[in-house]
Amino acid sequence: MNTMTLWHISGWEFAALAFAALLVGFSKTAVSGANTVSLAIFAAVLPARASTGVLLPVLIAGDLLAVRTYRRHAHWPTLLKLFPAVAAGVVVGTLFLEWADDGAVRTSIGAILLLMAGVTVWRRRRSDAAEDGDEPDAVTGRAGRIKARSYGVLGGFTTMVANAGGPVMSLYLLSAGFRKLGFLGTSAFFFLIVNVGKVPFSVGLGLIDGRSLLLDAALALFVVPGAVFGTWAAKRIDQRLFERLVIAATVVGGVQLLLR
Repeated sequence: MNTMTLWHISGWEFAALAFAALLVGFSKTAVSGANTVSLAIFAAVLPARASTGVLLPVLIAGDLLAVRTYRRHAHWPTLLKLFPAVAAGVVVGTLFLEWADDGAVRTSIGAILLLMAGVTVWRRRRSDAAEDGDEPDAVTGRAGRIKARSYGVLGGFTTMVANAGGPVMSLYLLSAGFRKLGFLGTSAFFFLIVNVGKVPFSVGLGLIDGRSLLLDAALALFVVPGAVFGTWAAKRIDQRLFERLVIAATVVGGVQLLLR
């Protein structure tokens, strides 16, 4: 029995999933946040609950490729600040899922993304452009710690309830003053660690099993060309355009969640 028969999906539906997987690879190595479109495609083609389990290994495949490409540019002090807050956000997200329906989840996350995108644009317009480099300019001190904790909780919350933590963390890294390569390297390690940490929970909930992994094996092949194209594109995107694309992808994701 082939993968398409196993999931009762048509050729066009598999093509849509393959495109979404390609977009995951691109977003992980170029414009983080763009994979909110992938999330929507997976949820449209597959049952909503099952789609989260199928998407997670595809995301991890993209994370591995991103880490391989940008591993030298990760900023570990920032990562260490974020992880405790992310863990708290995951707990909050778990409690939220106990009573919230799909509509409440989508509306809450969509509103959070749009609000944070607006705040990020406002902050970027008020601040001077940072100098080239990988080091952030706003992750130390009391204000930096508060910011990291706030975004960390929101990132953990959104990734737990809808695999939508990418835009939140993208906005944090932009607001902290990360340049392009530092942004990509730090986010690559962040999401690899967070997504791998979610695997046991997904297995326990029955979201990942042999059937889902069979589909993942087919879709992972499409992540690679997306990542290669993303790496090529990232080298040719200047900092200002990079920031605008990240914010635009976040806004699209937020609107998409509100309208679904």
